[in-house]
Amino acid sequence: MSEPTVAQKAPFPVTVEAGKTYFWCACGLSKAQPYCDGSHKGTGLTPVKFNAESDNTAYLCGCKATKNAPFCDGSHSRL
Repeated sequence: MSEPTVAQKAPFPVTVEAGKTYFWCACGLSKAQPYCDGSHKGTGLTPVKFNAESDNTAYLCGCKATKNAPFCDGSHSRL
């Protein structure tokens, strides 16, 4: 598998904390969406690590087609 599975056709609004590291699921198989739970093993895909710069709400891509991973860029509207 080299193409991700669509987890949902909308972003995941999540609260992130400044200075904390997160791993966004890039494969779409994680049961802990939008975060990685290790389900990507054997898919050829890997999670995207990101650090929150401030305490806020981040909109993480749910369709896995974003060009601005891990953040939603509206790609779900074209699926």
